[in-house]
Amino acid sequence: MKHTATRKGARRTSDIAADILQALSRGEIATATLTEGLALDQHLLAQSVFPNLPAKALQTIALACQQGIVKRMTAIAAVLLDELGIDGISQCAAHGSDTVRGWACFMIGAQQDLDIPARLAAIRPLADDAHFGVREWAWLAMRPQLVRELETAISALLPWTQESSERLRRFASEALRPRGVWCAHISALKQQPQQALPILAALNADPSRYVQDSVANWLNDAAKDQPGWVKDLCREWQQTSNSAATRRICQRALRNL
Repeated sequence: MKHTATRKGARRTSDIAADILQALSRGEIATATLTEGLALDQHLLAQSVFPNLPAKALQTIALACQQGIVKRMTAIAAVLLDELGIDGISQCAAHGSDTVRGWACFMIGAQQDLDIPARLAAIRPLADDAHFGVREWAWLAMRPQLVRELETAISALLPWTQESSERLRRFASEALRPRGVWCAHISALKQQPQQALPILAALNADPSRYVQDSVANWLNDAAKDQPGWVKDLCREWQQTSNSAATRRICQRALRNL
């Protein structure tokens, strides 16, 4: 089963064909759009992928499916980690369904005995996944732990800014956005965004638009609370860099100022 979707995919839930939705909910195909990921039946997916789950676990998963998507993923991952142990992580990580690989992300996030370096090492293959959705689950699943040890997290993520994979470089920025999407804000970075400057500066001329957009969005987040700091930083960057990438980052970072 391929990990990447070649279908165009549906942009509206009403446009998802019944057979496609069934295949998505059984883990037979990958999602092609966010809409499909939100629409599929994760309770059916869990039953299909792990038919031996006890009834109580499936009942808990069914209740989780009534929650928002991140809480849903988090709760299902906790059930799977409890029922399958750490072996369940590798089973989910190797599955063709991007949602199931997303469960692996949150199972790693739920592990209690990992320090930041070990947690990042565990999430690395999923942060570099070919599917856009898995890459988003990867940083969302890591974010609570990273925020709890912010200084350690920034230090541990800094080497990721030098990775050859644009996906890993983007993770370094995206995981700590002050006002990230679908997650709690990071008050420490809203108040003092300069704490993350080592990561931002390392990416301020990144050749990848995928990374550029993340850095620009990071600064756009910060500009909502610290507009002066963002303006000064962009002015400094543009004075010291002739890079088109830097200019693009700064233009997008300042778009709402």
